[in-house]
Amino acid sequence: MNLKNPKADLKAKYKLVMEICIIISLAITIVAFKYFPHIQKGNAITEGPQELFTVEDIQQTKQEMRPPPPPKPPIPIEAPSDDVLEDIELEDTEIDLNANMKAPPPPPKEKKVEAEPHYFVAVEEMPQPIGGIKAIQEKIVYPEIAKRAGVEGKVYVLAFVDEKGNVTKAKIIKGIGAGCDEAALNAVLKTKFKPGKQRGKPVKVQVSIPIVFKLQ
Repeated sequence: MNLKNPKADLKAKYKLVMEICIIISLAITIVAFKYFPHIQKGNAITEGPQELFTVEDIQQTKQEMRPPPPPKPPIPIEAPSDDVLEDIELEDTEIDLNANMKAPPPPPKEKKVEAEPHYFVAVEEMPQPIGGIKAIQEKIVYPEIAKRAGVEGKVYVLAFVDEKGNVTKAKIIKGIGAGCDEAALNAVLKTKFKPGKQRGKPVKVQVSIPIVFKLQ
């Protein structure tokens, strides 16, 4: 019993099917040309509408340089009139070489300012009034105003005593008024002192002296 190969059978049918398809396509083509001989082609729009642009010439602007303003005219100055001017007489400016020339005056002498002498505040031996404080009290005259007002108290006088024991100047440190300060100051200035000493040598010393004002 002879069995056919299935693959050989398929190949034979494949050729037959191909031939039938070709025949059908040719028949359709012939029919199409016969019944539709004229086919109008549509006009395809390939380009869009064109817009027209007008090109205008743009004028370039230039910045104008303005000239600087003219200078201001000078302010006129009134000249003096002839009526105001007076005749000026010029003296003879010739120098007489034979004339005796006076020497210029010497410059003024500068006054030398003497330095204030230095007074010690504390030394080995302080100045003492000759006769003690009692001698100063005896020189004091109690002011009448202070007596009537009943003013009493203690006045402190700063005395500047030199190497010879003289009071060169004095001033009130603390006063009570009513004329008592002036009376104490005058009494101290009239008093002779034993000069102060430093290392056995007389020196200038300032000393404070208390003076008591008391009504009896």
